[in-house]
Amino acid sequence: MSNYKRILLKLSGEALMGNKGYGHDVEVLKRITDDIKEVVNLGVQLCIVVGGGNIYRGMHGSNQGMERATADYMGMLATVINALALQNIMEQQGTQTRVLSAIPMMSICEPYVRRKAQRHMEKGRIVIFAAGSGSPFFTTDSAAVLRAIEMNCDLLIKGTQVDGVYDNDPKLNPEAVKFDEITYDYVLKNNLNVMDMAAIALARENKLPIKVFSIKEAGNIAKVIKAEGRFTKIQGE
Repeated sequence: MSNYKRILLKLSGEALMGNKGYGHDVEVLKRITDDIKEVVNLGVQLCIVVGGGNIYRGMHGSNQGMERATADYMGMLATVINALALQNIMEQQGTQTRVLSAIPMMSICEPYVRRKAQRHMEKGRIVIFAAGSGSPFFTTDSAAVLRAIEMNCDLLIKGTQVDGVYDNDPKLNPEAVKFDEITYDYVLKNNLNVMDMAAIALARENKLPIKVFSIKEAGNIAKVIKAEGRFTKIQGE
């Protein structure tokens, strides 16, 4: 059993494409789904926010001269594609799932309504939040913190390509030092590249603990929830 009743899992779009350069790796989706089922078997109510960087990244479009708001909306639509792909694999494997989009698109998924999302979770369904926060200029990290707070989650876990938070990029610097625990203030003061600053500030204000871990290793989600394996915990003093 877990000490946490309700958890939000933040998945990057890049996590869904495995070693491919674009789109989805179905085998990776199946492996993540197996990991999620393991968490559900711990008695945890789980919701998910998924990014869209494997399909389209709004900031990239903005940097190429596109209007930022339009580029961000395009990125939000990419997250809906990812949410539907994840839902499809999860339901093929017998896990009840609902996709709720911050941008209403009734033909393919439910619109986001806070109380409805909570009821789905209480009934044992996994809720996948799509389209970010529904507003441009906010990342899916900020959306993840926002939804975790709205859902009264005990913990936010962020699956990344590395096994925690480092003092600088471990892919570029083999001498980078990994933190086991770190405070919100330290992340903000040192501008560590783990989440955008708005997300960290919102988590700090609402005392939402965050664990950052590698999504690449099978079974890691349950390990992190049980305080096993390698991860970094971000919290207050």
